[in-house]
Amino acid sequence: MSTKGKVKGIVANLVTVEVDGPVSQSEICYIKTGQTDLMAEVIKIYGNNAFVQVFESTRGMLINDEVRFDGHLLEVSLGPGILSKNYDGLQNDLDKMEGVFLKRGQYTYALDKDKVWDFKPLAKVGDKVQAGSWLGEVDENFMPHKIMVPFSFKGFFEIKSIAKEGQFKIDDTIAVLIDRNKKEVKVTMVQKWPVKVPITAFKEKPRPFKLLETGVRTIDTLNPIVEGGTGFIPGPFGCGKTVLQHAISKQAEADIVIVAACGERANEVVEIFTEFPELEDVRTGRKLMERTTIIANTSNMPVASREASVYTAMTIGEYYRSMGLRVLMLADSTSRWAQALREMSNRLEELPGQDAFPMDLSAIIANFYARAGFVNLYNGESGSITFIGTVSPAGGNLKEPVTESTKKVARCFYALAQQRADSKRYPAVDPIDSYSKYLEYPEFLDYIEKKISDNWIDMVNQTKTILQRGKEIYEQINILGDDGVPVDYHISFWKSEVIDFIILQQDAFDKVDQSTPIERQQYMLESVLEICESDFEFESFSEVDNYFKRIINVYKQMNYSEFKSEKFNKFEKELKSIIKERIVEESILATETN
Repeated sequence: MSTKGKVKGIVANLVTVEVDGPVSQSEICYIKTGQTDLMAEVIKIYGNNAFVQVFESTRGMLINDEVRFDGHLLEVSLGPGILSKNYDGLQNDLDKMEGVFLKRGQYTYALDKDKVWDFKPLAKVGDKVQAGSWLGEVDENFMPHKIMVPFSFKGFFEIKSIAKEGQFKIDDTIAVLIDRNKKEVKVTMVQKWPVKVPITAFKEKPRPFKLLETGVRTIDTLNPIVEGGTGFIPGPFGCGKTVLQHAISKQAEADIVIVAACGERANEVVEIFTEFPELEDVRTGRKLMERTTIIANTSNMPVASREASVYTAMTIGEYYRSMGLRVLMLADSTSRWAQALREMSNRLEELPGQDAFPMDLSAIIANFYARAGFVNLYNGESGSITFIGTVSPAGGNLKEPVTESTKKVARCFYALAQQRADSKRYPAVDPIDSYSKYLEYPEFLDYIEKKISDNWIDMVNQTKTILQRGKEIYEQINILGDDGVPVDYHISFWKSEVIDFIILQQDAFDKVDQSTPIERQQYMLESVLEICESDFEFESFSEVDNYFKRIINVYKQMNYSEFKSEKFNKFEKELKSIIKERIVEESILATETN
């Protein structure tokens, strides 16, 4: 018999329910308000009272309204048809809904029950299988979507029968399994899984460290992220967090892209819905949306619903990871998720932490980030979730609790600087404050030596040193003026500017410059460092400015040219001519001086 209850207290979307039976943490219930059933989740239990957060407006709800508990947790439906979908945080298919605003109590099924899929078996009768084992596959937007043994199954099973190659709907039985008690279990293409419980259909094994190429030079060159790694992008409003995420999603080496728009204001969410379907996939030549799923909060959902969005997105990512695919998950912005946690914590009258966030904010963020990673599946294949979130600290304060808590767990830190954004230096990632802790792992360093070159890390460290020196000199020039510092200072500053303009800055609207393969990044970095290692002599700072501006202009034309094309080689030849010309001038000057 299912548990029932009655509403005893209402504080915005936090509702206190007196129950007449057992309930579980994160269990779903429905509150009957008028003629509408409102979905809610249990977030705290105290005696006979269950505190639930309602995912919709509680307007019109009354004391003693009836509550029905369904006996299952907040969960998602997993099966073919997830890609190209626009979901809300509860996995309602937004494209099936009508009108500008959602109607209260309106819930849609996430998948298409009528669509027919071409099924191809991968296992055979008599095979021993377990949770996550691949039974077959269907073609989902040109992606091999694996049909797996449900993750809720415990132990080993034997395949009694499996469907032959043919067309099936998602609810059709495609296999019959026998457990150790000789009980038969039917398997379809669909399974359900609670969003706050990680999918663990893999075996523990030392993970490899493989560079995830994003095509963004300031990331790949200076602070790389690995496949299955974690990173985050903090920065004030208008610094380019969303644009940077768009660039990464287009260019990164990933099979599946999942975007969690967890509560950002209208402009960011509208950009995702309008721009993502139009983005060209540089890897396949098709639309990027074909291998993308968007999880977004709608404008009339309560703030607390932001929490469901990130968990729904991560669970879908884990599902595709179990298929042996590389998943890239982007969350914009986790600050809104943290604010939802703060709001519910305050309504529950819990002891507040810094800035009124929950005391366990760091633990919650750490547990969530830990769900990303590289895994080895039972069949010998591997899959990964690379997670990059954004943080929107109020006023750009990188010392606020959400940023600080995220820094403790994310291995890559890409700090966006307001000053760089104001001066139109995009991506506005600060090369000094940003870092990648993967550069501290010996396994990754060994991989980099084999993948790129033996001296790559030394070159990266040298680059950061030049940039740091350039920043210090820039501050001195600002204080003392151009004439107040030696000419050598100007030379050092402009060497850092060459790195900034050619390596750090990138044109997202240019077909060539928007994405740079690692081979080209290595070539250009070696070329730029050769300039930086050269000794120059000038009479005045104005000569320094003019000379390095010429070099930067030629380098930028190289960035806009196809790698090692005739046009690229022409500008490279012009660059060498400028350098040679300077050497001759310095030789003549030295002779006249003597």
